Amino acid sequence: METFEVKNPTTYKEQLEIMSSRGCIINDPDFCEDVLARVNYYRLSAYFLPFKNPDDSFRDNISFERIFRIYEFDRGLRGLLSSALEVAEINLRSRLAYFHAHKYGRMGYLDEENFNQRHMHTDYHERITAVLRANRTVPFVRHHYEKYGGQFPIWVIIELFTFGMLSYFYADLKQADQRALSQIIAGSTAQNIISWLRCCTDLRNICAHYGRLYYRKFTSVPASLPLSMKDSERRLFSAIWALKQLYPDQDVWRQELIHPLSLLITEYEKDINLKHIGFPYGWESILMQ
Repeated sequence: METFEVKNPTTYKEQLEIMSSRGCIINDPDFCEDVLARVNYYRLSAYFLPFKNPDDSFRDNISFERIFRIYEFDRGLRGLLSSALEVAEINLRSRLAYFHAHKYGRMGYLDEENFNQRHMHTDYHERITAVLRANRTVPFVRHHYEKYGGQFPIWVIIELFTFGMLSYFYADLKQADQRALSQIIAGSTAQNIISWLRCCTDLRNICAHYGRLYYRKFTSVPASLPLSMKDSERRLFSAIWALKQLYPDQDVWRQELIHPLSLLITEYEKDINLKHIGFPYGWESILMQ
C-alpha cells in the first residue's frame, strides 16, 4: 500500500512566515497570530484562493488583514442566509405536512403507496428511525413515545426532517401531489421546485457547517435561471436566487435579507469582489423582482 507523508504541525509564527514567503503582506504580526489562534490557518487559507498564482504565491499585494475582512464578510453572509433559510424551511415543513395529512391521513407518510415509483421506502424509513433515535431525549419525541406508543403524526415527525429530507420527500411524492404543492409553495412547476430545493439543501448544509461561501463553486444549478445570470450559475448568487423562489413572503425577504445584505456589501466593498460570489450588475433589482 502506498504511503503518503502528512505535513507536520506549524506554530502561528511559522504559519505567518509561510504566508509572508508567498507574498502575503503581514502588517501586524500580533493581530495575525491572534486571528490564527481563533480561526485556524487551514480554514483561513481557503480565502486566499482567488488571489493565488499557479505556483502558490499570492498576487495583488494581498494583505492578511484583507483576507480576514473577506472572512468576516463571509461570516456575515452565512448569518443572513441562515436566517432566510430558516423561514423557507419552516414554511416548507408546514405546507408539506398540511397537504399530506389532509390527503393521506396523520400516518400516511409511512405508507409506500403514497409515493412515486422512484421512492426507496426502506431507506426513507431508516432515515426516520435515525432522526427519532438522535432526538429521543427531546421532550416532544419522548412525549409521543410515552403517550402514543411511538406514533408520530406527519405534522410532528416533519419537525425532525432536515432540509435534505424535506427535499427528498417532495421529490418522491406522486406527480399530481407535486403539481398541487408546487403551486402552493411557489406558484411554479414541480421540476423547478425540485431543483430549487436541491440548491437550497446545498446552501443550508454549507451554512450549517460554517462553510465558505466566498469564491465557492456550487454543484447544483437552479432550474429556470434567467439568461442574464449565466455567469452566476455555479456561484453563490444563483443559490440565493433559488432561495428567493421558495421564500414565502417577498416583503419580508426584501426587509430581512436584501436590505441588510446591501449594507453588508457596502461595509466590505473595498475588500470583496462581487464577481467572486457571482453577483451581477443590478443584483438588488434581480432579487427584489
